[in-house]
Amino acid sequence: MTGEAAVPEPASGPVTLVQGTTFCLSGRSGDIRPDFPEGLFFLDTRLLSDWQLRVDGVHPEPLAVTTDGPGAATFVSRLRPPGSGRSDSLLLVRHRWVGRGLREDLLVRNHCPEPVTAEVALSCDVDFADLFDVKQGSGNRPDAHTSETRGATLELRQRRQRHARTVTVTFSETPEWHAGQAVWRLRLEPGGTWTCCAGLSVDIDGDPIEPRYRCGEPPARALPARRHASWTEAAPRVRGDHPALLQAGRRAIEDLGSLRIFDPQHPERPVVAAGAPWFMTLFGRDSILTAWMALLVDPTIALGVLEALARLQGRRIDVESEEQPGRILHEVRFSDAASGSLGDGRIYYGSIDATPLFVMLLSEMARWGDEPAFVERLLPHADRALQWIEEYGDRDDDGFVEYQRATPAGLRNQGWKDAADAIPAADGSLPDTPIALAEVQAYVYGAYVARAHLAREAGDRGTQRRYAAKASALRDAFEAAFWLPDKGYYAIGLDAEKRPIDALASNMGHCLWAGIVRPERARLVAERLMSDELFSGWGVRTLATTMAAYNPLSYHRGSVWPHDNALIASGLMRYGFVDEAHRIIGAMLEAAEFTSGRLPELFSGVARTDVGVPVPYPASCSPQAWAAATPLLFLRLLLRFDPQVRRGRLWCSPALPHGMERLSVEGIPLDGRRVSVYVEGGEWRVDGLDDEIEVIRRPREPLTAEAP
Repeated sequence: MTGEAAVPEPASGPVTLVQGTTFCLSGRSGDIRPDFPEGLFFLDTRLLSDWQLRVDGVHPEPLAVTTDGPGAATFVSRLRPPGSGRSDSLLLVRHRWVGRGLREDLLVRNHCPEPVTAEVALSCDVDFADLFDVKQGSGNRPDAHTSETRGATLELRQRRQRHARTVTVTFSETPEWHAGQAVWRLRLEPGGTWTCCAGLSVDIDGDPIEPRYRCGEPPARALPARRHASWTEAAPRVRGDHPALLQAGRRAIEDLGSLRIFDPQHPERPVVAAGAPWFMTLFGRDSILTAWMALLVDPTIALGVLEALARLQGRRIDVESEEQPGRILHEVRFSDAASGSLGDGRIYYGSIDATPLFVMLLSEMARWGDEPAFVERLLPHADRALQWIEEYGDRDDDGFVEYQRATPAGLRNQGWKDAADAIPAADGSLPDTPIALAEVQAYVYGAYVARAHLAREAGDRGTQRRYAAKASALRDAFEAAFWLPDKGYYAIGLDAEKRPIDALASNMGHCLWAGIVRPERARLVAERLMSDELFSGWGVRTLATTMAAYNPLSYHRGSVWPHDNALIASGLMRYGFVDEAHRIIGAMLEAAEFTSGRLPELFSGVARTDVGVPVPYPASCSPQAWAAATPLLFLRLLLRFDPQVRRGRLWCSPALPHGMERLSVEGIPLDGRRVSVYVEGGEWRVDGLDDEIEVIRRPREPLTAEAP
């Protein structure tokens, strides 16, 4: 599965370019407009707030946009000579690359049959606004900054509090300067062209940041381009007869490659940012789940995520950041940071689920067989995470993990549905915290099971028995407290008084994924998830239509999230509900076709029968890491591919949906091997294994502390 040379962007909406901690939001002509939430951003700070090109005072008419690799795009527009009355036009092409700065190659070509004179003007301005100020519409502040022009160079400087910043723009063709605009006066013969390269770099507190792309240097030789080429070359090759799956898979590889962050101290193990434009940084929950979903393609992402999170694991009690010993962070922020090293920015720890998910991912990595010494080295971090669960997560010693923010500035809700109104009761009321979420108890169960398996691999029978007992006790307690017999589903959570929060929601799908659901309950859960109340036709909604708080256009109260559906499909497949899993996978892939194969962070929960297209959520991140990884988890689910390398086992039992006859995934990385699975008709085989690993030709059952 490799990326194509150029990928067409959807016909509407902003264009987002991402490369590590740099991203650019623009209109479809390539212009960055100061009255819109657009700009060039680096380390959560907007470097460019205005970057608009006009020819003879006229804005270009956008024709097409393609993405050309990591943080790269081509914008094609036309410009009609004013007052000519001709249909002939000037062609404008803007090639843009972002990465710790910006490079833009401009080309104007005359397609008129006579010579044309034209004035090309490019406006440029900065506001150094914080990312979230831009998101909330309060960017472009009138903070003082100075500007200076020297020949082909423009410098824009600002000093605010303890920080000094300078943005330098240099052109390959010297312009005239008029009121902050670079102006070039052209005369183009028929078929004639004009070209100019603009390079932008930034200096923070006297520390020049080396841009990844420079004028005069071949873009293909830039570090991001070389890294991306290696990434796509190493990715498994996917072939088959389902075009939507192949398109979504190609886009997933492109997007995950661009969302990787490389810490200068550990460049061999990148992590993945949560998503553009607003979350271009390391997250706990998001990065863990993305790494899990992408294991079939690149286990090194999981290694990098685990290592970075272990390095930043909580060590002390701090109310403002909600740090606690052993806690895994919610997010890293780079506002006002002076470098791109992970951890140099501010860290917020207000997540209730990242900590058990950390333990689950470590155990899953051990099952894939990669770097057993790495797993052993991180075991103390897993134990500290489990200690946090029992000492801080379980606030009242009842066996359940609850959350309540320690500061008014913190998140009111600290599960993955973290909007302030995300956890309603059936009648629409918002319960008081502390709240014990259903899926969080499932993750804790999964963490106990994971630690028991890690102990068994190490021959530590005492630890294995201890966590097996904890897992069993939690499962029993969960059934007693969360199951609503009069409604036939699990409560979304328990409120401050330990009363069930009785909303019908998608959360219980995660309980299937983590394996806490008793087999005798699983069918009822599956039926509820796939009911018209929850399933929109495009995916499972976060909240059922029959709930008082349901709103299909909200963030968490009726919307559809691809990663949510991927985990639900995984749980359904694990419990044997293959048709139901296929229904979710098919719907998601069909939704992706409307956005050129790229699944957004979320979309509306409006029923497919009411509107025949997936209705966008306006502020959805795109690309977004766990949405991008969703097609990759779908591939794993269709193959039912589950290794346990150290015990010499690989469960594999492909289950393709109706209408899909051929699927091959070649080059799956597995403990130094490259494994391939070929499916055609009712036949399948696995290549690339040695005699040390047995293929078990059936699906693996949900994990328990005892087996498999």
